[in-house]
Amino acid sequence: MPSIPIIMPQLGESIAEATIVSFLVKPGAHVEADQDIIEVETNKANMNVASPCRGRLEQFTVQLSESYAVGATLGRIEITVADAALLGLDISPVEKASPQPGPSPAVQAVENGNRQRVEPTIRGLPVPANAAGASYMSPRMKARMDELGLHAADLAGIAGSGAAGRVTIQDFEKYLANLEKQKLTQASTMRVAVADAMRRSWTRPIASVGLPVGLDALLAHRKRQNPKPGLALYALRALAIALAENSAPAGRLVGNQVVHPSSIDLGFAVEAEDGVLVPVLRSADKKPLVELAVRYHELVELARQRKLPGDATGGSIATVTNYGTFGLTWATPIPLPEQTLVLGLGVGRRVPQWQEASAKFEPAIEANLSLSFDHRVLDGGAAGRLLQRVADLMHRPEQL
Repeated sequence: MPSIPIIMPQLGESIAEATIVSFLVKPGAHVEADQDIIEVETNKANMNVASPCRGRLEQFTVQLSESYAVGATLGRIEITVADAALLGLDISPVEKASPQPGPSPAVQAVENGNRQRVEPTIRGLPVPANAAGASYMSPRMKARMDELGLHAADLAGIAGSGAAGRVTIQDFEKYLANLEKQKLTQASTMRVAVADAMRRSWTRPIASVGLPVGLDALLAHRKRQNPKPGLALYALRALAIALAENSAPAGRLVGNQVVHPSSIDLGFAVEAEDGVLVPVLRSADKKPLVELAVRYHELVELARQRKLPGDATGGSIATVTNYGTFGLTWATPIPLPEQTLVLGLGVGRRVPQWQEASAKFEPAIEANLSLSFDHRVLDGGAAGRLLQRVADLMHRPEQL
Protein backbone atom coordinates (compact mmCIF):
# COMPACT_ATOMS: atom_id res chain seq x y z
CA MET A 1 0.00 0.00 0.00
CA PRO A 2 1.35 3.48 -0.80
CA SER A 3 1.81 6.01 1.97
CA ILE A 4 2.28 9.76 2.09
CA PRO A 5 4.07 11.94 4.66
CA ILE A 6 2.54 14.21 7.28
CA ILE A 7 4.41 17.49 6.86
CA MET A 8 4.89 20.23 9.47
CA PRO A 9 2.85 23.10 7.96
CA GLN A 10 3.61 26.83 8.01
CA LEU A 11 1.58 27.79 11.09
CA GLY A 12 2.14 31.52 10.86
CA GLU A 13 3.96 34.13 8.83
CA SER A 14 6.99 34.35 11.14
CA ILE A 15 6.93 30.80 12.56
CA ALA A 16 9.80 28.56 11.45
CA GLU A 17 9.34 25.64 13.85
CA ALA A 18 6.97 24.08 16.36
CA THR A 19 7.25 21.72 19.33
CA ILE A 20 5.30 18.45 19.50
CA VAL A 21 2.89 18.59 22.48
CA SER A 22 0.71 15.49 22.04
CA PHE A 23 -0.50 12.89 19.55
CA LEU A 24 -4.26 13.06 19.12
CA VAL A 25 -4.58 9.74 17.23
CA LYS A 26 -2.86 6.40 17.81
CA PRO A 27 -0.89 4.65 15.04
CA GLY A 28 -3.05 2.11 13.25
CA ALA A 29 -6.21 4.18 13.53
CA HIS A 30 -8.21 5.31 10.51
CA VAL A 31 -8.17 9.08 9.94
CA GLU A 32 -10.16 11.37 7.68
CA ALA A 33 -8.85 14.25 5.59
CA ASP A 34 -8.32 17.43 7.65
CA GLN A 35 -8.72 15.53 10.93
CA ASP A 36 -6.56 16.94 13.76
CA ILE A 37 -3.87 14.36 14.56
CA ILE A 38 -1.00 16.24 16.31
CA GLU A 39 -1.00 19.13 18.77
CA VAL A 40 2.01 21.44 18.47
CA GLU A 41 3.21 24.54 20.29
CA THR A 42 4.67 27.61 18.59
CA ASN A 43 5.98 30.76 20.25
CA LYS A 44 2.49 32.24 19.87
CA ALA A 45 -0.08 29.53 20.57
CA ASN A 46 -0.98 25.85 20.62
CA MET A 47 -2.22 24.62 17.25
CA ASN A 48 -3.14 21.35 15.58
CA VAL A 49 -1.67 19.62 12.54
CA ALA A 50 -4.33 17.97 10.36
CA SER A 51 -4.21 14.82 8.28
CA PRO A 52 -3.51 15.61 4.59
CA CYS A 53 -5.91 12.86 3.46
CA ARG A 54 -7.91 9.87 4.65
CA GLY A 55 -6.20 6.57 5.36
CA ARG A 56 -4.58 4.53 8.12
CA LEU A 57 -2.11 6.29 10.39
CA GLU A 58 1.00 4.20 9.82
CA GLN A 59 3.41 5.85 12.26
CA PHE A 60 4.71 9.03 13.85
CA THR A 61 8.38 9.74 13.17
CA VAL A 62 8.80 12.53 15.72
CA GLN A 63 9.20 12.73 19.49
CA LEU A 64 7.15 14.56 22.12
CA SER A 65 8.64 17.83 23.47
CA GLU A 66 11.01 18.09 20.49
CA SER A 67 10.94 20.96 17.97
CA TYR A 68 10.74 20.43 14.22
CA ALA A 69 11.14 22.87 11.35
CA VAL A 70 8.42 23.78 8.88
CA GLY A 71 8.52 21.13 6.13
CA ALA A 72 9.75 18.31 8.39
CA THR A 73 8.07 14.89 8.11
CA LEU A 74 6.05 14.13 11.24
CA GLY A 75 4.72 10.72 10.27
CA ARG A 76 3.12 8.71 7.49
CA ILE A 77 -0.40 7.79 6.39
CA GLU A 78 -1.09 4.61 4.45
CA ILE A 79 -3.64 5.11 1.66
CA THR A 80 -5.29 2.98 -0.98
CA VAL A 81 -4.19 2.96 -4.59
CA ALA A 82 -7.52 4.56 -5.53
CA ASP A 83 -6.97 7.42 -3.07
CA ALA A 84 -3.42 7.83 -4.31
CA ALA A 85 -4.78 8.28 -7.83
CA LEU A 86 -7.24 10.90 -6.58
CA LEU A 87 -4.30 12.76 -5.02
CA GLY A 88 -2.49 12.72 -8.35
CA LEU A 89 0.21 10.22 -7.34
CA ASP A 90 1.31 7.97 -10.20
CA ILE A 91 1.50 4.42 -8.77
CA SER A 92 2.86 2.03 -11.39
CA PRO A 93 1.68 -1.63 -11.63
CA VAL A 94 5.08 -2.80 -10.33
CA GLU A 95 4.70 -0.58 -7.32
CA LYS A 96 1.15 -1.84 -6.71
CA ALA A 97 2.30 -5.46 -6.65
CA SER A 98 5.47 -4.84 -4.67
CA PRO A 99 5.30 -6.41 -1.21
CA GLN A 100 8.23 -4.30 0.00
CA PRO A 101 7.32 -1.75 2.66
CA GLY A 102 8.06 1.92 2.27
CA PRO A 103 6.91 4.77 0.05
CA SER A 104 6.89 4.65 -3.73
CA PRO A 105 9.25 6.88 -5.77
CA ALA A 106 6.29 9.08 -6.62
CA VAL A 107 5.44 9.45 -2.95
CA GLN A 108 9.10 9.93 -2.05
CA ALA A 109 9.06 12.96 -4.30
CA VAL A 110 6.47 14.49 -1.98
CA GLU A 111 9.02 14.32 0.82
CA ASN A 112 11.80 16.20 -0.97
CA GLY A 113 11.01 19.25 1.18
CA ASN A 114 11.70 17.34 4.40
CA ARG A 115 14.08 19.08 6.79
CA GLN A 116 16.07 17.91 9.78
CA ARG A 117 14.73 18.15 13.30
CA VAL A 118 15.81 21.38 15.00
CA GLU A 119 16.52 22.08 18.65
CA PRO A 120 14.89 25.06 20.39
CA THR A 121 17.43 27.74 21.17
CA ILE A 122 17.50 30.17 24.07
CA ARG A 123 18.14 33.56 22.53
CA GLY A 124 19.13 35.52 25.61
CA LEU A 125 18.00 37.18 28.76
CA PRO A 126 15.59 40.15 28.73
CA VAL A 127 18.18 42.40 30.37
CA PRO A 128 20.85 44.71 28.89
CA ALA A 129 24.38 43.34 28.88
CA ASN A 130 27.02 44.90 31.10
CA ALA A 131 28.39 47.81 29.04
CA ALA A 132 32.03 47.18 29.89
CA GLY A 133 31.78 43.46 29.28
CA ALA A 134 29.96 43.60 25.94
CA SER A 135 31.41 46.80 24.48
CA TYR A 136 33.62 44.74 22.20
CA MET A 137 33.45 41.12 21.08
CA SER A 138 36.07 39.48 18.93
CA PRO A 139 35.05 37.61 15.75
CA ARG A 140 35.94 34.39 17.54
CA MET A 141 33.60 35.26 20.42
CA LYS A 142 30.77 36.22 18.05
CA ALA A 143 31.18 32.99 16.10
CA ARG A 144 31.04 30.94 19.30
CA MET A 145 27.92 32.76 20.50
CA ASP A 146 26.22 32.33 17.12
CA GLU A 147 27.01 28.63 17.29
CA LEU A 148 25.23 28.39 20.65
CA GLY A 149 22.33 30.70 19.72
CA LEU A 150 23.27 33.27 22.40
CA HIS A 151 23.16 37.09 22.47
CA ALA A 152 25.32 39.77 24.06
CA ALA A 153 22.74 40.06 26.86
CA ASP A 154 23.84 36.61 28.09
CA LEU A 155 27.28 38.05 28.91
CA ALA A 156 25.82 40.25 31.66
CA GLY A 157 26.51 37.49 34.17
CA ILE A 158 30.18 37.12 33.20
CA ALA A 159 32.97 39.01 34.98
CA GLY A 160 35.50 39.91 32.28
CA SER A 161 39.24 39.52 32.84
CA GLY A 162 40.38 41.26 29.68
CA ALA A 163 41.45 44.85 29.10
CA ALA A 164 38.93 47.37 30.55
CA GLY A 165 36.84 44.46 31.84
CA ARG A 166 36.35 42.93 28.40
CA VAL A 167 34.99 39.38 28.38
CA THR A 168 37.53 37.10 26.74
CA ILE A 169 36.87 33.81 24.99
CA GLN A 170 38.51 32.09 27.98
CA ASP A 171 36.06 33.85 30.34
CA PHE A 172 33.22 32.75 28.13
CA GLU A 173 34.25 29.08 27.96
CA LYS A 174 34.83 29.02 31.74
CA TYR A 175 31.36 30.45 32.24
CA LEU A 176 29.82 27.77 30.00
CA ALA A 177 31.70 25.01 31.81
CA ASN A 178 30.41 26.29 35.15
CA LEU A 179 26.83 26.34 33.82
CA GLU A 180 27.06 22.64 33.06
CA LYS A 181 27.59 22.01 36.79
CA GLN A 182 24.37 23.81 37.71
CA LYS A 183 20.80 22.58 37.56
CA LEU A 184 19.53 23.32 34.05
CA THR A 185 16.00 23.16 32.67
CA GLN A 186 14.92 23.74 29.09
CA ALA A 187 13.23 27.11 28.61
CA SER A 188 9.75 26.79 27.14
CA THR A 189 8.96 28.18 23.70
CA MET A 190 6.83 30.85 25.38
CA ARG A 191 9.62 31.92 27.74
CA VAL A 192 12.13 32.16 24.88
CA ALA A 193 9.70 34.31 22.87
CA VAL A 194 9.07 36.66 25.82
CA ALA A 195 12.79 36.95 26.53
CA ASP A 196 13.57 37.79 22.92
CA ALA A 197 10.78 40.39 22.72
CA MET A 198 11.89 42.12 25.93
CA ARG A 199 15.54 42.12 24.83
CA ARG A 200 14.56 43.91 21.63
CA SER A 201 12.24 46.30 23.48
CA TRP A 202 14.97 47.31 25.90
CA THR A 203 17.16 48.65 23.07
CA ARG A 204 14.94 51.76 23.22
CA PRO A 205 14.81 54.44 25.97
CA ILE A 206 11.71 53.51 27.98
CA ALA A 207 10.20 55.95 30.50
CA SER A 208 7.08 55.83 32.69
CA VAL A 209 4.58 58.27 34.18
CA GLY A 210 1.69 57.61 36.54
CA LEU A 211 -1.22 59.01 38.49
CA PRO A 212 -4.05 57.75 40.75
CA VAL A 213 -7.54 57.21 39.33
CA GLY A 214 -10.82 56.86 41.26
CA LEU A 215 -12.71 53.63 40.57
CA ASP A 216 -16.00 54.16 42.45
CA ALA A 217 -17.99 55.29 39.40
CA LEU A 218 -16.41 52.59 37.26
CA LEU A 219 -17.15 49.80 39.75
CA ALA A 220 -20.76 50.98 40.14
CA HIS A 221 -21.15 50.97 36.35
CA ARG A 222 -19.61 47.49 36.13
CA LYS A 223 -22.18 46.02 38.55
CA ARG A 224 -24.97 46.95 36.12
CA GLN A 225 -23.37 45.28 33.10
CA ASN A 226 -23.90 41.78 31.72
CA PRO A 227 -21.40 40.43 30.87
CA LYS A 228 -19.27 42.38 33.30
CA PRO A 229 -16.29 44.04 31.59
CA GLY A 230 -12.89 43.47 33.17
CA LEU A 231 -11.19 46.50 34.69
CA ALA A 232 -8.49 46.24 32.03
CA LEU A 233 -11.20 46.54 29.37
CA TYR A 234 -12.40 49.84 30.84
CA ALA A 235 -8.82 51.12 30.67
CA LEU A 236 -8.42 49.74 27.14
CA ARG A 237 -11.59 51.43 25.90
CA ALA A 238 -10.55 54.74 27.52
CA LEU A 239 -7.13 54.49 25.85
CA ALA A 240 -8.77 53.71 22.50
CA ILE A 241 -10.92 56.86 22.68
CA ALA A 242 -7.94 58.98 23.73
CA LEU A 243 -5.80 57.67 20.85
CA ALA A 244 -8.66 58.14 18.38
CA GLU A 245 -8.60 61.82 19.35
CA ASN A 246 -4.83 62.00 18.80
CA SER A 247 -3.00 58.95 17.46
CA ALA A 248 0.47 60.56 17.41
CA PRO A 249 1.45 59.18 20.85
CA ALA A 250 1.05 55.64 19.48
CA GLY A 251 3.25 56.32 16.46
CA ARG A 252 6.51 54.44 15.89
CA LEU A 253 9.77 56.21 15.14
CA VAL A 254 11.49 54.66 12.13
CA GLY A 255 14.59 56.59 11.10
CA ASN A 256 13.56 60.24 11.04
CA GLN A 257 9.86 59.58 10.47
CA VAL A 258 6.95 58.84 12.83
CA VAL A 259 4.67 56.12 11.46
CA HIS A 260 1.11 56.83 12.61
CA PRO A 261 -1.26 53.91 13.27
CA SER A 262 -3.90 53.23 10.64
CA SER A 263 -6.25 51.56 13.12
CA ILE A 264 -6.72 51.66 16.89
CA ASP A 265 -6.00 47.96 17.51
CA LEU A 266 -5.19 47.44 21.18
CA GLY A 267 -3.84 44.37 22.96
CA PHE A 268 -4.33 43.29 26.56
CA ALA A 269 -2.03 41.06 28.58
CA VAL A 270 -3.26 37.63 29.69
CA GLU A 271 -1.10 35.44 31.90
CA ALA A 272 -0.60 32.01 30.38
CA GLU A 273 1.54 29.09 31.47
CA ASP A 274 5.17 30.30 31.73
CA GLY A 275 4.52 33.60 29.98
CA VAL A 276 2.12 36.26 28.78
CA LEU A 277 -0.05 36.34 25.66
CA VAL A 278 -1.47 39.54 24.17
CA PRO A 279 -4.85 39.09 22.40
CA VAL A 280 -5.90 42.05 20.23
CA LEU A 281 -9.21 43.90 20.01
CA ARG A 282 -9.43 45.45 16.54
CA SER A 283 -10.79 49.00 16.04
CA ALA A 284 -11.41 49.36 19.76
CA ASP A 285 -12.29 53.05 19.30
CA LYS A 286 -15.27 52.21 17.04
CA LYS A 287 -17.00 49.67 19.29
CA PRO A 288 -18.75 50.47 22.59
CA LEU A 289 -17.71 48.81 25.82
CA VAL A 290 -20.72 46.47 25.88
CA GLU A 291 -19.80 45.12 22.43
CA LEU A 292 -16.12 44.72 23.27
CA ALA A 293 -16.91 42.84 26.49
CA VAL A 294 -18.15 39.70 24.73
CA ARG A 295 -15.08 39.43 22.51
CA TYR A 296 -12.80 40.32 25.44
CA HIS A 297 -14.00 37.41 27.59
CA GLU A 298 -13.81 35.04 24.62
CA LEU A 299 -10.18 35.99 23.91
CA VAL A 300 -9.19 35.71 27.57
CA GLU A 301 -10.33 32.06 27.62
CA LEU A 302 -8.67 31.27 24.29
CA ALA A 303 -5.42 32.86 25.47
CA ARG A 304 -5.37 30.78 28.65
CA GLN A 305 -5.80 27.67 26.49
CA ARG A 306 -3.05 28.90 24.13
CA LYS A 307 -5.50 28.69 21.21
CA LEU A 308 -5.75 32.30 20.01
CA PRO A 309 -6.84 32.63 16.36
CA GLY A 310 -4.48 34.35 13.96
CA ASP A 311 -6.70 37.42 13.54
CA ALA A 312 -6.50 38.08 17.30
CA THR A 313 -2.72 38.30 17.56
CA GLY A 314 -0.14 40.80 16.36
CA GLY A 315 -0.50 44.21 14.79
CA SER A 316 -1.61 46.06 17.93
CA ILE A 317 -0.39 49.61 18.57
CA ALA A 318 -0.45 49.51 22.41
CA THR A 319 -1.09 47.08 25.26
CA VAL A 320 -3.10 47.34 28.47
CA THR A 321 -2.07 45.25 31.47
CA ASN A 322 -3.84 44.86 34.81
CA TYR A 323 -1.00 44.11 37.21
CA GLY A 324 -3.42 44.83 40.06
CA THR A 325 -4.57 41.21 39.76
CA PHE A 326 -1.27 40.30 41.44
CA GLY A 327 -1.87 42.74 44.29
CA LEU A 328 0.62 45.26 42.86
CA THR A 329 -0.01 48.96 43.38
CA TRP A 330 2.62 50.17 40.91
CA ALA A 331 4.70 48.72 38.08
CA THR A 332 6.60 49.83 34.97
CA PRO A 333 5.75 47.31 32.22
CA ILE A 334 7.76 47.41 29.00
CA PRO A 335 6.06 48.00 25.62
CA LEU A 336 6.34 45.25 23.02
CA PRO A 337 9.02 45.86 20.35
CA GLU A 338 6.48 46.97 17.72
CA GLN A 339 4.63 49.26 20.15
CA THR A 340 5.29 52.64 21.74
CA LEU A 341 2.89 52.43 24.70
CA VAL A 342 1.78 50.12 27.47
CA LEU A 343 -0.90 51.22 29.94
CA GLY A 344 -0.90 49.59 33.38
CA LEU A 345 -3.55 49.44 36.12
CA GLY A 346 -2.73 48.70 39.76
CA VAL A 347 -4.85 47.13 42.48
CA GLY A 348 -7.79 49.15 43.80
CA ARG A 349 -7.51 50.25 47.44
CA ARG A 350 -9.79 52.11 49.81
CA VAL A 351 -8.20 55.47 50.65
CA PRO A 352 -9.33 58.74 52.27
CA GLN A 353 -10.25 61.25 49.55
CA TRP A 354 -10.99 64.92 50.12
CA GLN A 355 -14.51 65.93 49.06
CA GLU A 356 -15.08 69.63 48.42
CA ALA A 357 -18.86 69.33 48.79
CA SER A 358 -18.71 67.98 52.33
CA ALA A 359 -15.37 69.62 53.19
CA LYS A 360 -14.05 66.39 54.66
CA PHE A 361 -12.19 63.20 53.80
CA GLU A 362 -14.39 60.31 52.71
CA PRO A 363 -13.44 56.71 51.78
CA ALA A 364 -12.99 56.01 48.06
CA ILE A 365 -11.59 53.19 45.88
CA GLU A 366 -8.47 54.32 44.06
CA ALA A 367 -5.85 52.65 41.85
CA ASN A 368 -2.67 53.79 40.16
CA LEU A 369 -2.46 54.17 36.39
CA SER A 370 0.94 53.95 34.73
CA LEU A 371 2.00 54.63 31.16
CA SER A 372 5.34 53.31 29.90
CA PHE A 373 6.45 54.75 26.56
CA ASP A 374 9.23 55.03 24.01
CA HIS A 375 10.91 58.30 25.04
CA ARG A 376 12.09 58.87 21.45
CA VAL A 377 8.47 59.38 20.39
CA LEU A 378 6.94 60.94 23.50
CA ASP A 379 8.14 63.32 26.18
CA GLY A 380 6.83 63.38 29.73
CA GLY A 381 4.35 66.19 29.05
CA ALA A 382 2.64 64.46 26.12
CA ALA A 383 2.60 61.16 27.99
CA GLY A 384 1.11 62.87 31.04
CA ARG A 385 -1.65 64.52 29.00
CA LEU A 386 -2.54 61.20 27.38
CA LEU A 387 -2.68 59.47 30.75
CA GLN A 388 -4.80 62.28 32.23
CA ARG A 389 -7.27 61.92 29.37
CA VAL A 390 -7.51 58.16 30.00
CA ALA A 391 -8.15 58.80 33.71
CA ASP A 392 -10.85 61.39 32.91
CA LEU A 393 -12.66 58.89 30.69
CA MET A 394 -12.46 56.19 33.37
CA HIS A 395 -14.13 58.63 35.77
CA ARG A 396 -17.09 58.74 33.33
CA PRO A 397 -17.61 55.08 32.38
CA GLU A 398 -21.02 55.76 30.82
CA GLN A 399 -19.13 57.47 27.96
CA LEU A 400 -17.19 54.30 27.23
